[in-house]
Amino acid sequence: MRRINGTTLIIGALTATLVALAFPVWSYADRAGTPRANLAAGTVPTRWGPLSAADRDFVVRVRLAGLWELPAGQQAVERAPTEAIRTAGDHLVVGHTDLDRRVREVAAQLGMELPNQPTEQQRAWLQQLTDATGVQYQKDFANLLRVAHGKVFALIAQVRDTTRNTLVRQLATDANQTVLDHITVLENTGMVDFDAIANGAATTTASPTGPPPPDGPVPPAPAVTADGDISTTSRPSATVPGVVNTDRAEPQN
Repeated sequence: MRRINGTTLIIGALTATLVALAFPVWSYADRAGTPRANLAAGTVPTRWGPLSAADRDFVVRVRLAGLWELPAGQQAVERAPTEAIRTAGDHLVVGHTDLDRRVREVAAQLGMELPNQPTEQQRAWLQQLTDATGVQYQKDFANLLRVAHGKVFALIAQVRDTTRNTLVRQLATDANQTVLDHITVLENTGMVDFDAIANGAATTTASPTGPPPPDGPVPPAPAVTADGDISTTSRPSATVPGVVNTDRAEPQN
């Protein structure tokens, strides 16, 4: 009897241990196929799907991009040394005004807090543009902004491919169109140094880590708008969130 009781106790202990080990896996049953490292990296559930640390970092980067690229575009419109620079600035103002509205809406729905000031590095870029004159201003404007857009362009593709959150996926789709439009108009200035970009010699975009997981509702951040009398002619890349407009003709039968 003593042997039987001892065996029973051992079996019971092993069973309890297995149950304890299995519970965390069972509790994440709705996240099948997700690497465990991702689950441990600050992923939280939302009504739009899991929200990872990478998702939150992306949302913050979109906001930060607008905080310095919008005033940089405004300055280009005001200074307008060439028509190409003015056009690029016009697209930056319109595109980031629209994209900033969208990112604030997404952040509010996800309960995320967003920054309201550019990073120290971004403020330094704005000061560099303010201090530059003549051809140097045109070169600095085209290359600083082209490199920044190129960095976030690669991030957008990664987030768009891997996120499981529908709001973040929608924002990535919208950001992709805006950033590609801005890359195009910046390159059209004729001032982009592609050799420097290819060699990685140009300065890179700041890499914020993103806020902690959301904890309750957070009010949306104040809007970022251009100051002064800025007349723009371009339009946002997408008129409806999540809708991709390729401007392609319909196939003919």
